[in-house]
Amino acid sequence: MIPISKMAATVQQSPTLAAGAKARQLRSEGKTVFDFSLGEPDFNTPAHICEAAYKAMLQGLTHYTPAAGVPELRSAVARHYKKIYGMEVNPEQIILSNGAKHSIHNALAATVGPGDEVIIPAPYWVSYSDLVQMTGAGYKLVHTTEASGFKMNPAQLDAAINSRSRLVMLNSPCNPTGCVYTRQELEALADVILDSDLGVISDEIYEQLVFGDAQATCFATLRPELADRTITISGVSKSYAMTGWRMGWALGPMNVIKAMGNIQSQETSNPSSISQYATLAALDGDQTCVETMRQEFEARRELVCRQLNAIPGIRCPVPDGAFYAFFNIEPHLGRTLGGRKIADSASFCAAALEGAHVNFVPGSAFGCEGYVRMSFAASREQLNAGLEKLAAFLQG
Repeated sequence: MIPISKMAATVQQSPTLAAGAKARQLRSEGKTVFDFSLGEPDFNTPAHICEAAYKAMLQGLTHYTPAAGVPELRSAVARHYKKIYGMEVNPEQIILSNGAKHSIHNALAATVGPGDEVIIPAPYWVSYSDLVQMTGAGYKLVHTTEASGFKMNPAQLDAAINSRSRLVMLNSPCNPTGCVYTRQELEALADVILDSDLGVISDEIYEQLVFGDAQATCFATLRPELADRTITISGVSKSYAMTGWRMGWALGPMNVIKAMGNIQSQETSNPSSISQYATLAALDGDQTCVETMRQEFEARRELVCRQLNAIPGIRCPVPDGAFYAFFNIEPHLGRTLGGRKIADSASFCAAALEGAHVNFVPGSAFGCEGYVRMSFAASREQLNAGLEKLAAFLQG
């Protein structure tokens, strides 16, 4: 038998993907399951994007591209940041990868290793900690609270910094909480960062999905000095309903992007050529589709929060972005539901899936016990029906 490596032994299966697998298993048994576990838009990729991909195939654009991506798309990403944020970026400072997760992996692999430490505010997206550990580095969690809007404050960040600290990972809009840092809140964090030697990985994949008065902020634009300290991560999966196309990007200091390109050239070579031309159409084409989907997510947010807050023993803060409700289930801890003792968020989710066929992800997966994440990237009919099943189950 071939033994597995120490690195592989430390990496766990993604809890969100594991939750989705459980739902699929029940469906294969003929059961109706309301699956609110995955962070995937339920919309089809807009037609003009698909048409651009088909056209690229007919034109024979199906071969290797430069490892960092085709120049046309790197330029389009640069125009995107100029248009939205007024940010001047050289296309050579941009690398295209196989999704934003791959971009984060490459950014970490290029900047940290054994003996280093990465600061991560919690709750955090499930993959951050494992991606850090895969480099040999360690991580330090900074726990936030519902009362703070699940946002890390400057004093917390300052207290977390030590001689091993190399990076802080920021995520706004945030998965799983949906919190969106204000510009002023990010500027306060930027001041702490600039008084230290920290670099920043700013995961902004949900940047176009904000609601109400909330506004997304590109962290690298807050101070002139941050351009050399920040690796900005984004992509088209969430805003353009292109999860399966696997197309993300990173932009940052030239030396880091070059190192990421070297890693990628050995690791995966270029991202899909067809996906690159589809992404070019997404960024340069009509943006009405993005706003249409954003408005629908906002309407679903209102529906989900209203219904969750009407269920006894559940409290759901209203998210300002992304498409998740992160709700408090603490009053249900200690109960017995469906014959299962509810000791934590994992047992709550297991009971809801087994007893009501409603699928969520436990807050413990995101570093925050006593909460549950629900994706509202599903039709209103599915959301209504699933939440009715949950309410009936919890009343029992």
